[in-house]
Amino acid sequence: MKNNKTIQDLRQDYSQSKLDLADLHKNPMKQFELWWNAAIASEILEPNAMTLATVDKKGIPSARIVLLKELRKKGLVFYTNYKSKKAQDINQNKNVALVFLWKKLQRQVRIQGVIKKISEEDSLKYAQTRPIKSQMGAWVSQQSKVVKDRKKLEKKMAHLTKKYGDQDSMPKPPFWGGYIVKPVVIEFWQGRRSRLHDRFQYSKSKDGWDIDRLSP
Repeated sequence: MKNNKTIQDLRQDYSQSKLDLADLHKNPMKQFELWWNAAIASEILEPNAMTLATVDKKGIPSARIVLLKELRKKGLVFYTNYKSKKAQDINQNKNVALVFLWKKLQRQVRIQGVIKKISEEDSLKYAQTRPIKSQMGAWVSQQSKVVKDRKKLEKKMAHLTKKYGDQDSMPKPPFWGGYIVKPVVIEFWQGRRSRLHDRFQYSKSKDGWDIDRLSP
């Protein structure tokens, strides 16, 4: 009971900023870029961390944190193992959701979109810019698969370190690459006092984007 009381007492009144329709860019990707630049300037730890939610063929959702690696005109790019649990879900259902929380700025961005793989050329280009140990890790990990103990992973890493440790890059695994999430709905949330938060939702339409204020 004491712990529950402590959890219930955790609250904060937001008063740092506000958000009005006049503040918004007509294009949600441009608006995201404005908030992204503010997040970078604020020196938030890993502002590119985003929750990715997927749904499998049975309608069961899964969510995890992934890292945004590129912001394109038409969407947001991240990289992963194409045999992972998230990739299996994506193969079955191309509809996904993303959430960014920039607590220091009292801001949240929610995105619903359709996901697809980026080109193999673009994946290779990015892969070879990663630290060599990260490149090795992509080969070592059979992401989401059961592994009996860590020693098996470390043995594989040691083998690759011996072979590629003095190089800047190595071949990219064929099962590793990027996805782009192309938004169809984006919501920008700005915390306000008394829980009367500012929320604006962009919805994709034939003529571009419709913008609506949502009730907090």
